[in-house]
Amino acid sequence: MNRYDSVKKAGILGILGNIFLLIIKTIVAFLSHSQAMIADAANSAGDIFASLMTFIGNKISSEPYDKTHNFGHGKAEYIFSLFISISMIFVAVKLLYDSVLSLINRDAFTFSWFLVLVCIITIIVKFFLYLYTKTMSKKYNNILLEANMKDHRNDCIVTLCTLISVFCGLFGFYLFDGIVGIGISIWVAYTGISILVESCNILMDISIDIDTEKMILDLAHSYKDIKKIDPISSAPVGYQYMVVLTIYVDGSMSTFDSHNLADSLENDITKLDKVYRTIIHVNPI
Repeated sequence: MNRYDSVKKAGILGILGNIFLLIIKTIVAFLSHSQAMIADAANSAGDIFASLMTFIGNKISSEPYDKTHNFGHGKAEYIFSLFISISMIFVAVKLLYDSVLSLINRDAFTFSWFLVLVCIITIIVKFFLYLYTKTMSKKYNNILLEANMKDHRNDCIVTLCTLISVFCGLFGFYLFDGIVGIGISIWVAYTGISILVESCNILMDISIDIDTEKMILDLAHSYKDIKKIDPISSAPVGYQYMVVLTIYVDGSMSTFDSHNLADSLENDITKLDKVYRTIIHVNPI
């Protein structure tokens, strides 16, 4: 299974799983009036949007380069992950507002074993989705999968907190329900902001990471005919980078030999996982 198909599958699984969870959470939440479960249901609605953005963003980013997009459509991953992060922050603000009102008004909810069952089902479904997206995220270095993976992980923790608040309600500690709702909103907001920052960094053309830059320089220094290397310039094109490098060779070297050297180095650098294309300029010294 290739990168595109794996992300597509993760998006579809996320949509189906979250629709199922949204339905059962919404029914139980409004029957019991649990603020924590209402917050959890709203979070599942946001998860459906996130999975849909993953599906669409992956489809666009998988398109090859063309005359109007010479370096491909890879940045679509980060544009759609930006949408996911904004939706997370929006949901978090709404949940925070509702939870604070719940505390002020001292709202109580009706305990039900269905609340417990829904929490357990949610944790199981989300845990398996988390394991799948984590494996695929590491394999393909895809920010859309990473965003979904963090979302599924957060949901496991969030629903565990909801489960605790449900049992607190059984013993009459209803305030904990609103407190958990506030905690959920803060957690969702934090995750949304972290994805937002990462997406903006790529869209603002952040440079390649230090470790990959060192690998590039080590490759260049392995060529004994290269006498000097200028600082590396790089720009992201999706999850990979365009790398521009200026090298200096002996002025007496023929144009043919210097260009052969540059071509060989370009091929070596472009084999690195994070490099999309390499452009090398040769100067005499």
